[in-house]
Amino acid sequence: MKKNSIIKSTKEIDSVFKKKTSIGNSNLVIYYINKEQVQFRYAISIGKKFGNAVKRNQCKRRIRSIILELSPIIKNSVDFVIVVKPSSSALSFDDLKNQLTSFLTRGKLIESRKQSEK
Repeated sequence: MKKNSIIKSTKEIDSVFKKKTSIGNSNLVIYYINKEQVQFRYAISIGKKFGNAVKRNQCKRRIRSIILELSPIIKNSVDFVIVVKPSSSALSFDDLKNQLTSFLTRGKLIESRKQSEK
């Protein structure tokens, strides 16, 4: 995963939040906007109520790993922010991956499998 695929600017993250297109449940919320760009970009937001720094960093590493695995099929013309809620601390890696994949699919942020295999 390249560093240029991460949104770091507060201004850009706020612009994604202002768009108000979201998908989520009590564990995760994904806010996204469509843009004309070469590669998708993302940010992970996790609050201090989640737990100590070790737990927060572990969750962020898991999400980055899932995104790295899904990166070949994620649309390039999208910016998204993943907001992790405290209730997701009880999720296993597989549960987190299934929820994240289903949200990206429901939001049509993942290209169809047939196109990505060509």
